[in-house]
Amino acid sequence: MKILCLLGSLLVLLSCGHRESTKETNAGPVQDLPSPVGDSSSLPHLFSDASGRVFLSWVVKRAGNAQLMYSRWEANGWTKPELVSEGTNWFVNWADYPMLTANEDRLLAHFLQKSDTGKYTYDVMVTAAPDGKTWGPAKVLHDDQLKAEHGFVSMLPYRDGFFVCWLDGRKTATEENDHHGHHGEMMLRAAFLDASGAKTDEWELDGRVCDCCQTSAAITPDGPVVVYRDRSASEIRDISIVRFSEGGWSPPHPVHNDGWKIDACPVNGPRMEADGNSLAVAWFTGAGKESKVLVAFSRDGGKSFEKPIRVDSGKAIGRVDLVFADSTSVVVSWLEGSELRAARVHADGKMEPPLRIASTSESRRSGFPQLARAGDRLIFAYTDERKARVSVSFLELK
Repeated sequence: MKILCLLGSLLVLLSCGHRESTKETNAGPVQDLPSPVGDSSSLPHLFSDASGRVFLSWVVKRAGNAQLMYSRWEANGWTKPELVSEGTNWFVNWADYPMLTANEDRLLAHFLQKSDTGKYTYDVMVTAAPDGKTWGPAKVLHDDQLKAEHGFVSMLPYRDGFFVCWLDGRKTATEENDHHGHHGEMMLRAAFLDASGAKTDEWELDGRVCDCCQTSAAITPDGPVVVYRDRSASEIRDISIVRFSEGGWSPPHPVHNDGWKIDACPVNGPRMEADGNSLAVAWFTGAGKESKVLVAFSRDGGKSFEKPIRVDSGKAIGRVDLVFADSTSVVVSWLEGSELRAARVHADGKMEPPLRIASTSESRRSGFPQLARAGDRLIFAYTDERKARVSVSFLELK
């Protein structure tokens, strides 16, 4: 990969640790992209494939009807928006957003659909377009047939098909509503799907996880890896990882022992990227009664991680994303109060000054900003709640 430079002026490397006095750059180099997204839109998701294509998906909701739309970034513009699916019985939630992924010409997408009258009874629905054009009928991803919560999906291309993981509430189906619809145990499950979206293998990866934090997955030379917010018997909710190999799945182990004890889900999941056997994970923690955004690197496919690097300036909200800049550094984005920020972080613990990407909001309606790389560009997508629509910005890479 080409080495990323957000700005020529961002050459000063800072040591890791708390950065209360860090000088932040202004938003001068950030440019708005002509967006394919119209009004009444939210829940953006960005996916960049191995060839550098970027897919932007989003939800349009009007008069009780929800539509999942997508567009591709080609040359210097977005393709005409296309419809994946629509319905009047969808579960549309600020934190549990639909997404789309691509494996060459094969496409796969998911959305959430109500399965009963309960507030958090909904299914993960998957639909595939094996020819890249025609979407097949949506089908339920999980086989439990229970009226429970299922969601917080990650999906990626894998071999000739796809890898999918999700949070599964089948053990909570008989529990009464508490916090996010249950006080039983959510589990983490995963599956391989073929090009048509049909399941070929399925596993339980962890039997007790945090209720409603996003999952994140990446593909290494050995196979998929998944990071997620775990949940111990004593309510420690740190980030764990599981790894696949031909011998099966590894037991969960922590990315780092933050020791965050919290009796409710923070709705703030991790994000992970892979570059061969190099992994980078970004996450939010409130351990020690201090809100922080951390990044940790692994050189062995997630078997071990180096000491985390703190990137926030003291007012972290979380809602992180990241992409690799080169084999030893990433660009991470996060919410710092009401600002979307990004910074380049090096595996040796050094960090370049953060850049303000956009002014946004701490509210739920601002959702989870997205970050992807398109050749020599970084693309950011986020919900501008003042305009009630998805906005897109980019930074040129040098």
